[in-house]
Amino acid sequence: MDPAVVDLSRLQFALTALYHFLFVPLTLGLSFMLVIMESVYVMTKRPIWRTTTRFWGTLFGINFVLGVATGLTMEFQFGMNWSYYSHYVGDIFGAPLAIEGLMAFFLEATFVGLMFFGWDKLRPVTHLLVTFLVALGTNLSALWILVANGWMQNPVGAAFNPDTLRMEVTDFRAVLFNPVAQAKFVHTVSAGYTIAAVFVLGVSAFYLLKGRYVSVAKRSLTVAAAFGLASSLSVVVLGDESGYALTDNQKMKLAALEAMWETEPAPAGLTAFGIPDLKARKTHDEIKIPYVLGLIATRSLDRPVAGIFELVAQAETRIESGVVAYDALETLKADPRNLAARGVFETHRRDLGYALLLKRHVADPRTADKALIQKTAWDTVPNVPVMFWSFRIMAGIGFLMIAMFATAFVLVTLRRHNTRWFLMLAVAAIPLPWISTELGWVLAEVGRQPWAVEGVLPTFLAPSSLSVGQILTSIVVFTLLYGALAVVEVGLILRTIKKGPFAEQEAFPSGAPGRPGAAPAGEAVA
Repeated sequence: MDPAVVDLSRLQFALTALYHFLFVPLTLGLSFMLVIMESVYVMTKRPIWRTTTRFWGTLFGINFVLGVATGLTMEFQFGMNWSYYSHYVGDIFGAPLAIEGLMAFFLEATFVGLMFFGWDKLRPVTHLLVTFLVALGTNLSALWILVANGWMQNPVGAAFNPDTLRMEVTDFRAVLFNPVAQAKFVHTVSAGYTIAAVFVLGVSAFYLLKGRYVSVAKRSLTVAAAFGLASSLSVVVLGDESGYALTDNQKMKLAALEAMWETEPAPAGLTAFGIPDLKARKTHDEIKIPYVLGLIATRSLDRPVAGIFELVAQAETRIESGVVAYDALETLKADPRNLAARGVFETHRRDLGYALLLKRHVADPRTADKALIQKTAWDTVPNVPVMFWSFRIMAGIGFLMIAMFATAFVLVTLRRHNTRWFLMLAVAAIPLPWISTELGWVLAEVGRQPWAVEGVLPTFLAPSSLSVGQILTSIVVFTLLYGALAVVEVGLILRTIKKGPFAEQEAFPSGAPGRPGAAPAGEAVA
């Protein structure tokens, strides 16, 4: 495979995935915030809560459409740009995606229309149930996508079949309850809830700074403060669980994001700051926080954490074992009844993927010498500086979000909604959680390299047989199309925010009694 084709295929998927994930987390979080707001309306029967729910529901709808459109494009890429990946592991990876379409996507697609157009046709309690089902659908959709992605990070419940030369499911329950997938799901949805809370907090703060739609803004700010504090705390707690999952399943990723070249003896300390040096293979000017890494990674103070050098040595051993498996597999291709070769393959089969890493350098892994195996073992190390700084920026923003929401919760509890310095901070902070979540995906996907599926299929073997020109053309088309969609998305959101929560009442005379969602006196448009 031409290295340029591999790199461009990765770039294209990265661009579409990161763009898609601009919309997904906001959808995840806003859906349940709508449930909370509408629940208050159903319980209190106060029209202002109905107006508040419908306003944020409009913004949810705009974002929902873009999320669906960009998600469909991504799924087509598996067959078009990553055909060998789809052939090799499609039996496992395709199942969660199919269930996501049948269960989650159809659920949210069925009820989202009722949510938007059923306000005056359904009873309040029934409409609340519809809103909840939309929220449930969006979050179930994320669950199945992350089950698929979690399997790529930790391929449990599947095995390579030497007769079909493909990976096949052996235990779907193990795939579903994969610890990496479950940790990624709860961490990702919590991040989505935080993004939605920051969005609602920031827009509400903007209204309060301008003195507009004050009643809706104060109520929205209150909901966002409580929801955001719980969500941001969950992100950190569940992120810790993700770190623990790395210890057993992706040790190299953990070592890379810590820029930990040597094995860290117990109790392992967390590097708060350092300057990773790839050439020297060391980290300069380290500032460590004692005990923290040991507690996160091993839940103990007496277990060491493996460093990059140790893990590269283990990779070298696994490559050598994988070459034995590869040789036995080639024998089985010629003679499927060769029991001796099958026995050798069964003994070394778990390392077959490591032998495939050699195909970057030689056509036949069996021809590789010791020096090439040692060189290839270092290919298992992801980009350490990218991992190191992505993690620290992501974590720093996470703790900043906790501080901001804690402050917001205190202020709304004291009914000091108009604290100007905080309102300005809330508006300025709107982009931060998006930056954090995008860096989280960089950690997840760059940290898995050089694997498309950890320990099973190298990324450079996974793409389709496309030309550089074809991929460049599609990247340009995607960039122009997604750029135009981004302009439309942002324009619609800004226009909706500018029109405000009472835009639905423009068709009624000012002050007309009985108009839908009418606000009490003094709560109309400023």
